[in-house]
Amino acid sequence: MPTEFRKIVWAHYRKYGRHDLPWRKTHDPYKILVSEVMLQQTQVERVIPFYKQFIKQFPTAKRLVAASLSDVLSAWQGLGYNRRVKLLRDAAVVLSKSSYRTKLITVDELEKLPGVGPYTARAVAAFAYNVGVVFVETNIRTAVIHHFFTHVGCRTSHTSGRISDGEIEKILGKVLPKGKAREWYSALMDYGSHLKRSGVRVNAQSTQYAKQSQFEGSLRQVRGAILRALTAGTSLTNMKKKYPDRFAPALAALAHDELIKKNGRSWRIA
Repeated sequence: MPTEFRKIVWAHYRKYGRHDLPWRKTHDPYKILVSEVMLQQTQVERVIPFYKQFIKQFPTAKRLVAASLSDVLSAWQGLGYNRRVKLLRDAAVVLSKSSYRTKLITVDELEKLPGVGPYTARAVAAFAYNVGVVFVETNIRTAVIHHFFTHVGCRTSHTSGRISDGEIEKILGKVLPKGKAREWYSALMDYGSHLKRSGVRVNAQSTQYAKQSQFEGSLRQVRGAILRALTAGTSLTNMKKKYPDRFAPALAALAHDELIKKNGRSWRIA
């Protein structure tokens, strides 16, 4: 079964692979980290123009660190989840050090970077250094569940309970081609994305599955609105009236994340 699965994934990649994605044309760990952070909970098509502009403006970790948080947030505006870019900038502080610019950064070292968890650390290791690590994201999860747990005629059909990422990782360890982690994960993600577009909906069978919360009227929406206003130098007075219940909690959350700070009786970008 692993051999057959690899053949299917490679065949799709050769014919339909998204070879022109800008982050697939680099081995720079900083640029790959930028792409991975942007791609969290955001579709590829939306990320592409943001990524190109962001890398043009901040081509290195050193340039990102040198920029003000206000400028960085302005470049990020429209992607949402603004805390991600604050943590990305914090991670860039470490990556900009000379000791990190001249060596292979290990998975353990990557996991110690601000905002970088097990998945992102392994994705950067695979795409920047071709390290043969195992990791799971939504498209990979779709491909594995479809073929190894629910696919008609599959010998490992999973008919009861939900499927853990641990079970998926065991299969990934068996199918990962030696020495081809970078290309393999690109191919696997593309194949999983293709399955989704074809109508395959299997991620609800995963223990990781959760419906995305509604954005309209959410604390996340108000946080974003506050940051846009402060970045543009606009007063928050009307916003307080518009979101009477969400305004104060949103301010507190942004201050806790060190995205904004009090300036006398007003607020500003940290």
